[in-house]
Amino acid sequence: MFPDLAAPNKIEVTRKNLLILLLAFIAQTQGFSQERPIPVCLSLFNESTAIPFTRFFTTPIHPGIQAGTEFNYSIKPHSRWFQTANLSYFYHSYLTQGIGINTELGYEYRMTGGFAMAGLFGLGYMHTFATTEEFTFSGGQYEKKTDKGNARLFPSLSFDIGYYLHGAEPYSPKIFLRYQAWAEYPYSPDFIPVLTHINLHAGVKFFINKSTGNHE
Repeated sequence: MFPDLAAPNKIEVTRKNLLILLLAFIAQTQGFSQERPIPVCLSLFNESTAIPFTRFFTTPIHPGIQAGTEFNYSIKPHSRWFQTANLSYFYHSYLTQGIGINTELGYEYRMTGGFAMAGLFGLGYMHTFATTEEFTFSGGQYEKKTDKGNARLFPSLSFDIGYYLHGAEPYSPKIFLRYQAWAEYPYSPDFIPVLTHINLHAGVKFFINKSTGNHE
């Protein structure tokens, strides 16, 4: 169920590096926030353990929520490259619940009339906890096991379709539907090294601090 003694050290180093990068990114976005409106992305999603791109909507529903922000690297009349930073939580009633932090590199193509399509590649850290009781056998009897959770890396690949409510306005609110394929590693090195998941998001992006952006 758990990696060997050397593996946690590798995961810990990776986790620290990811957290440092994410904190640096957040600090950078704070600098941007003094000059322009801050995008806020909120979504509710349904999580499922499944092979990516073989299923779309799954039941039963395992709920999740994600909140994040983003900033642009390059903007053209109909496209942009951007970076995200997200915090998420999901609850899978038969397996685990997890809290994750990740960042994604994204490309969006914005069509005339407000419709848009985007693709995102991400990497993050997640800590998961069992949602069912676990026991160990000791001294001739079963004892309830203390769950300290498990450290995971999770790469992701996402595609979404969206609609900007105010057409070509740069700070228009956007509603979107996103299909996210992701994996957690290491899961169970001696049995299932990688466990794949899919999340189906329904969300909205809006901007705060709009008054500042009007002075650009």
